[in-house]
Amino acid sequence: MRRDVFQAIADPTRREIISMLAHETLNLNAVSEKFHISRPAISKHIKILTECGLIVINQKGRERHCEANLKKLNEVSEWVEQYREFWNKKLDALENYLDELQTKDIKTGRTRKTGKRKK
Repeated sequence: MRRDVFQAIADPTRREIISMLAHETLNLNAVSEKFHISRPAISKHIKILTECGLIVINQKGRERHCEANLKKLNEVSEWVEQYREFWNKKLDALENYLDELQTKDIKTGRTRKTGKRKK
């Protein structure tokens, strides 16, 4: 079963594993020692991260070393970016609208709450 990156990063333990492996390559035992969950549970998380391509496992002798493949996170970054652009445009439009209202209030001498002229 091929999993996607979004499914992989949905779990906080997997996000922490990615963060650890972004800084250094570790074997499975070293990864599992950093958590308070069982080695089989860590192995399941590693399997999911491997299936979606966020981790590459290299066999070195009898040990399996995990290495992060952060290029796969570009998919998440691109998806988030489209919403960042959308909300930036909306917030810019709101800011412009509020500036216009403030400018009108200054010109008319009215307050926004009461509608009465300032003295």
